[in-house]
Amino acid sequence: MDARETIARRAALEVNDGEVVNLGFGMPLACADYIPAGVEVILQSENGCLMTGPTPKLGDQDADNGNAGGMPITLLKGAAIFDIAESFCIIRGGHVNTAILGALEVDQHGNIANWSMPGRSPGMGGAMDLVYGAQKVVAILQHQDKNGNSKILKDCQLPLTGLAAVNIIVTEKAVFKVTEDGLVLEEAAAGLTPDDIRAITQADFVVADDFCDYRLS
Repeated sequence: MDARETIARRAALEVNDGEVVNLGFGMPLACADYIPAGVEVILQSENGCLMTGPTPKLGDQDADNGNAGGMPITLLKGAAIFDIAESFCIIRGGHVNTAILGALEVDQHGNIANWSMPGRSPGMGGAMDLVYGAQKVVAILQHQDKNGNSKILKDCQLPLTGLAAVNIIVTEKAVFKVTEDGLVLEEAAAGLTPDDIRAITQADFVVADDFCDYRLS
């Protein structure tokens, strides 16, 4: 299991039965394939769809049905397709319970940067609405960049998407809860101790009383 699949599997555990859930562009879209058995959620796509399902098998896709990343989707019984204006009424109206968003950086204050980096600024898109419209924001990203530098920072360095917007941070190494007092380390990958996580994390954090191994189911 690679880092991206590990992150998507763990992030999918953050949704609860009956919720309306938005999956952001990129890695979050894979979470649709890992919703736990017995948990029924209404997946909302910002381009205008409710009740999407797992990724279709090759040959079963319909070119007219795609998610915000342009990837093929399945539609569950009762699904609805509508224009993007109505979709953003759902988001801005506070009707999304959980949004799972990819990030370039997050910090110990719950700030998130996920749209612009040097040499590449494609535009913020719907993330600026989701970080404040959703009731809970789960930020997912790999723990370190390709040079081994922490992406969980004391303060974000890239242009921000939202201030104090993140509730949960999921990487392939750890899970943090964001509180008013800072980050709380709740889980670490099997074999890693809190000290191991400190060694690869720039941000300050405390360890939860019920700290445990990383859950994938």
